[in-house]
Amino acid sequence: MFQSLIFQVLNYQKMLQMHKIIISDTSCLIILSKIGELELLQKVYDNVVTTSEIASEFGEELPNWIEIVDVKDHYKQQLLEMQIDKGESSAIALAIETQNSNVILDDNKARKVASQLGIEFTGTLGIIIKAKLNGIIPSIKPYLEKIKETNFRISPELELIALKEANE
Repeated sequence: MFQSLIFQVLNYQKMLQMHKIIISDTSCLIILSKIGELELLQKVYDNVVTTSEIASEFGEELPNWIEIVDVKDHYKQQLLEMQIDKGESSAIALAIETQNSNVILDDNKARKVASQLGIEFTGTLGIIIKAKLNGIIPSIKPYLEKIKETNFRISPELELIALKEANE
């Protein structure tokens, strides 16, 4: 019985390690909101957080399932702001402080900074692809078409890569 309890605890700890906290930057919130698919973020990730800077940049009321968490070490955020914008800086700084997190970044410069710091990241298209691969949506094509109708640009090469990743 004691071994069974230890096994259950170890499995629970393993599940917690696999459960990522997703930190959303502004672009993802804006894009998914523009195409009427913000709830897709909640369907793909159970625990979505953002910072007050990002919430302010978003400019609309966030759904109650997005938690606002502020960065504790503002010095790190200020250092990051020398390279990238305030929202992205706050998201990356929060990721540094948050174990088992993943940041949603669409900006190439912010992605380079995150990569240099060893922070895991994905983009809005990555979320849509994950939704498809997890059976949440049947196809990414309608989402790509909606996104192309906004001011968010997807190159033909990126679209082909996304379709291939989604097995479409």
